[in-house]
Amino acid sequence: MSQAPEVAGNSYGAELAAAKKAVSLAARLCQRVQRDILQSDIQSKVDRTPVTVADYGSQVLVSLVLKMELPSQSFSMIAEEDSKDLRSDTAQEILEHITNLVNETIVSDGSYDISLSKDDVLSAIDGGKSLGGPSGRHWILDPIDGTKGFIRGDQYAVALGLLDEGKVVLGVLGCPNLPLKSSSVLNSSHFGDLVGSLFSATIGSGAEVEAIGGSKPEKKLGVQAPPVRMDSQAKYGALARGDGAIFMRIPHQGYRETVWDHAAGSIVVTEAGGMVKDASGNDLDFSKGRHLDRDRGIIATNKYLMPLVLKAVQEAVKEEQHATALV
Repeated sequence: MSQAPEVAGNSYGAELAAAKKAVSLAARLCQRVQRDILQSDIQSKVDRTPVTVADYGSQVLVSLVLKMELPSQSFSMIAEEDSKDLRSDTAQEILEHITNLVNETIVSDGSYDISLSKDDVLSAIDGGKSLGGPSGRHWILDPIDGTKGFIRGDQYAVALGLLDEGKVVLGVLGCPNLPLKSSSVLNSSHFGDLVGSLFSATIGSGAEVEAIGGSKPEKKLGVQAPPVRMDSQAKYGALARGDGAIFMRIPHQGYRETVWDHAAGSIVVTEAGGMVKDASGNDLDFSKGRHLDRDRGIIATNKYLMPLVLKAVQEAVKEEQHATALV
């Protein structure tokens, strides 16, 4: 299949079109699995097989679409999953399930006249083994960000970013349960017939949101309103369109953030006019491989609030360190 044409004024137009198609198709698979989970009440059970199926299936579809839509480009992807657990004899039933689900999703979309074998599925999953780094281009994928929300029927996201020479230049967030129009009740699992939201951004071109499924962009985004709580990188999308003003993530000491948990969401926020920093006020560095370089937390907000939030966080950290030293 030929590459998508570049969007006027956007040097990553072909990549953006491919990324939006990949995330939309993966979101379709995830929606189907989530419906099955809710209908069977499996969220109350220990069995996590459906989540595993959706995770792997999403990664397969993103890998497939990017390769099909951008055939002339070398492919490198940093992703959460690998195929090791699926290659055992005891995993053949779930591998067959994943393969069937992926093929059914491809058929229902109608874009590609192909059928994947189980070996094709394993190969596509392992396309996400890249270590990334400061040179070249690397896709960054979280096939399902927000597992708890996914199981409950609440918020989750398919998050895809593009790293070019160590800098995130493109991001797409597929949030199937996030209302397209701004809502003050974002934690509810009852969204009725409201469509999902597809956030996208490329460096220097701003950020947009549209319905998952291919409608034209609804509006440009801007960070401006009070914060809300939710699972996954959907919160970056909500922040970008003004549903919240501040997102803070302060992990426990020694925890290392993965690049796929923040790449797509961070560029959606920055291209909407917001800022994303670590708790020391530094830009996030995605060029160090599969993990971010620091464990100091992440703050996303607008340029007016950022200095105030940074000051408050840094003072709180100093107080905690002082209290610890006195114990």
